[in-house]
Amino acid sequence: MGFTVYDCRKDIRNILVTPQIRARFCRMEPGPGSLDKFHTHDLGHEIFIILSGRVEFRISGVTKELGPGQMCYALADEPHSVRVLGDEPVYMYLSVTPHIQPTHTQYSDDGERLPPQFRPSSDYDTETDSTTPIDVLIDKHVDTAHSVAAVAQNSAQIQEQMAAALKQALATGDDKAAAEIRDIMWEPLLETFKKVNELATEWNILTPRAGTLHVYR
Repeated sequence: MGFTVYDCRKDIRNILVTPQIRARFCRMEPGPGSLDKFHTHDLGHEIFIILSGRVEFRISGVTKELGPGQMCYALADEPHSVRVLGDEPVYMYLSVTPHIQPTHTQYSDDGERLPPQFRPSSDYDTETDSTTPIDVLIDKHVDTAHSVAAVAQNSAQIQEQMAAALKQALATGDDKAAAEIRDIMWEPLLETFKKVNELATEWNILTPRAGTLHVYR
């Protein structure tokens, strides 16, 4: 099975949307726009790669100009904004990792953090599950949260059990034994991370149906 090739001049949309990453091509026009207002991401690191045009980034109080072939990033909780320079539109690639609602935090003119703003799935070029009864979505979310707790507790017990053995192996220079113990510790951690991703998926499905939404402008 082949894979899809995307073109920044045509595919101006979110291309990959999962709890682990939201990736898209973006076209920004000169003049005021949605990205020129300061915002942060509670969990996500955002990467910007400029493909054409010139832009001004403001990240954590620092302003820099970027052009084609350059990139920058804003870490979680770093206030940032983007403004087009000149008269030509800007094409860029951007990604946010992870992508868990609410994805953006806005601020008042006085710099005060505003309440969370959950958004419709259409803001991310995905569809809302409008057929599954809302009670079912809520119950599934709660069940997954309990599963995360159980898997995490099991992982914590294994990490604790293996900790002394790992310390001993490293203290005696037994790298082979240390590597084997490390492998044992990794397996329950892997299951924990996978289960957390399931919880993020259920949360992103639930939130567009759970109350009023903020449409991104």
